[in-house]
Amino acid sequence: MLKQNLQFKLSQKLSPQQIQLMKLIQLPTLAFEQRLKEELVENPALESGKDEVNDADEFQDNSNEFDDYDNEHIDTDDINIDDYLSDDEIPDYKLKSNNYSDDDDETFMPIEAQISFHQNLIEQLNTFILTDEERTIAEFLIGSMDDMGYIRRDIQDIVDDMAFTQGIYASEEQVKSILESIIHELEPSGVGARDLQECLLLQLHSKTPNESIDLAKDIIENQFEAFTKKHYDKLLQKYNVSQSQLRKAIDEIEKLNPKPGGSFSGSSRAVEHIIPDFTVKVDDGEIELHLNSRNAPELHVSKDYQEMLQTYKEANEKSSAQKDAVQFIKQKLDGAKWFIDAIKQRQETLFVTMSAIIEYQKDYFLEGEETKIRPMILKDIADMVGLDISTISRVANSKYVDTPYGTKLIKEFFSEAMTNDQGEEVSTIEIKKILQNIIADEDKQKPLPDDKLAEMLKEKGYPIARRTVAKYREQLDIPVARMRKKI
Repeated sequence: MLKQNLQFKLSQKLSPQQIQLMKLIQLPTLAFEQRLKEELVENPALESGKDEVNDADEFQDNSNEFDDYDNEHIDTDDINIDDYLSDDEIPDYKLKSNNYSDDDDETFMPIEAQISFHQNLIEQLNTFILTDEERTIAEFLIGSMDDMGYIRRDIQDIVDDMAFTQGIYASEEQVKSILESIIHELEPSGVGARDLQECLLLQLHSKTPNESIDLAKDIIENQFEAFTKKHYDKLLQKYNVSQSQLRKAIDEIEKLNPKPGGSFSGSSRAVEHIIPDFTVKVDDGEIELHLNSRNAPELHVSKDYQEMLQTYKEANEKSSAQKDAVQFIKQKLDGAKWFIDAIKQRQETLFVTMSAIIEYQKDYFLEGEETKIRPMILKDIADMVGLDISTISRVANSKYVDTPYGTKLIKEFFSEAMTNDQGEEVSTIEIKKILQNIIADEDKQKPLPDDKLAEMLKEKGYPIARRTVAKYREQLDIPVARMRKKI
């Protein structure tokens, strides 16, 4: 039996231009600058810097005049428009971004040539007298380290790999000997360890022995589990020492680096440079918002490219090659005009969004007290400015604002609401701040468990469950009570 069903489906597709605009909005300042430079290089019809004529408007008004030539018959090629398209015709200054105010002048710092963490270790091998085979094994062990300086593979697996890939047939004992006598002697101390316990011991053995160091070695070697779980009473009983003696030994352990490779200054790690997208200043009770001028470049459509079209229009005879060239010119001009419009839309979107956030969180921006941050969700700001929630999210998740109270990621101003015992809605940020203050003031010899923290918050007017306290504590990167204990 056949059935016929009629279904209506409403769908919305974004144009390529809209997708590109969303991507531009999401870019932070540094990435936006890079995207701008790429566009200036890729599209010679787009230029930076001031221009006396509003080329974008001129292009908009006149570009359609050339559409009539699309269908005409072309007989000759007296005018070679290809000559206008030579990259040599474009001065270097037109491909550079010159959009900063004096306050935002970019400075270039000389960068020291650095070698990698692993290369540094290999160079240290030159201080040892080694046979070719021993050096090959040592280099293979260094290559087996992760960026933190650990060798996390079984020695037997390393032996097998050397046999298959290097043709070096060494015994497990030989590899262990080179690991312990050579690799473990390299700097920084602790590299080549197979676990945290061994890493800490290697660093302690490199220190000048004294009473505290000797006790620390014994604790790590024989009471490592009790130390990691902070069972200090058990350690005091085990070693029959005073609290002061134990504290000094633990202080020595806490000075050690659990990730020796990560501290190497020459290690190749990505460094994130934060350039605030906005600046907020408070002057005599008035809040001033400024968009970083790097987000507001001066761009215009190339006058030279428009003159090429004018030349084509005025020519009596046109070749097929010239027609193709004109299509290329028009495509580049269209792209340049769209990019300029997209930049303007990006500026407007950023500014109105941040303005709405400031208005919503006015008490915080005036006083700088985190407990003044109101509950605020993406929809609140989207409704204020008439934009889509996804657009607000793109701004909040990738933009920073420089305030008198520090540089903040905008999404930090968003939080859910909870109701206190007075029936008032308060921000979860406020509760987290109070929780953080309670933990900061606790007795570190007897840190407060989550249920006790929940009781104290309830006494202050914030009735939340123990599991919620645990969630907030984890979001604040605060460990459980046992791990906060100090002697």
